[in-house]
Amino acid sequence: MPAIFNAQAHAQRKGAVAMALLLVYIVWGTTYFAIGIALQSMPPLLMNAIRFLCAGGVMLLIALWQGHALPTWVQWRNSAVVGGCMVFLAMNLMGFAQKLGIGSGLMATVVTTMPMWLALWSRWGGERVPFTSWIGLALGVVGALLLALEGDFSATWLGALLAFGAPLCWSVGSYASRKLSLPAPAMASAAQWFAGGAMGLVVALWFEPLSALGQVTAKSWAAWVYLLVFGTLVALNAYLWLLQNTSAALAGSYSFVNPAVALLVGVALGGELLTGWVFAALPLIGAALAFILYGQALQRWLGKLSPGLQRLLQSRSSRALP
Repeated sequence: MPAIFNAQAHAQRKGAVAMALLLVYIVWGTTYFAIGIALQSMPPLLMNAIRFLCAGGVMLLIALWQGHALPTWVQWRNSAVVGGCMVFLAMNLMGFAQKLGIGSGLMATVVTTMPMWLALWSRWGGERVPFTSWIGLALGVVGALLLALEGDFSATWLGALLAFGAPLCWSVGSYASRKLSLPAPAMASAAQWFAGGAMGLVVALWFEPLSALGQVTAKSWAAWVYLLVFGTLVALNAYLWLLQNTSAALAGSYSFVNPAVALLVGVALGGELLTGWVFAALPLIGAALAFILYGQALQRWLGKLSPGLQRLLQSRSSRALP
């Protein structure tokens, strides 16, 4: 293939990655605000269950319209594993944790451990995770922790346990989606969301009466529609694409960028006030993204300044995690 076409394909791929990252960063950052509005009158478990059942149905119609075949039995099983971990377990563990009194600050901090878990599974699975990515992930967690200091860190022991289980389950589902045999992307999303939503509906009906949906306000329904269309059909599809086309660290970087976006949305729309912690946290999150996005270039630049440091970074990158 001529070099010019290689360059064009590379540029197109970089543009697609950048667009997917922006969607995940910005849209999922705004969903914190939308979830707060939806939960004003909507039961949390039913909210998630019907959200993903509807999203799965929409994606199924899109996949069939695109000419994709229905999943095989093995693909349905694999999709149920991914959807069960990400949609059913992770989403509902977070809902139960909040119901049991876990504070917003602790929840926001715990969620930032997800890319660490995902990178760990990827490393154990034989994928190379650069040392600079680990530095970036650590900086991101610290930055998100500083952002969360203005939140509530209260928790019951059971609520904290469920909260820590949520990003763990999400990371397992994310890693499984990279490794298991799944149908074409649109059909894979449909199967995963429909399976996870169906599991969630069974649990929701056990704890929350279906009649509660009759009490939901128009404002909460509008927020739910936003979560369905943008939070799921748009951003979650972008995240699943990133899992297949980028590194685990880059795909998971949303978890410490989203709190910053959520904070800015809260200031713009919710009248929240910025504290001094924000101005310490945002540079750390920016540095985290720089290490994840430009780790290799940064490593080469540091190597020019200090050959010994470059050898140290290269040796760290080539080693298995201790």
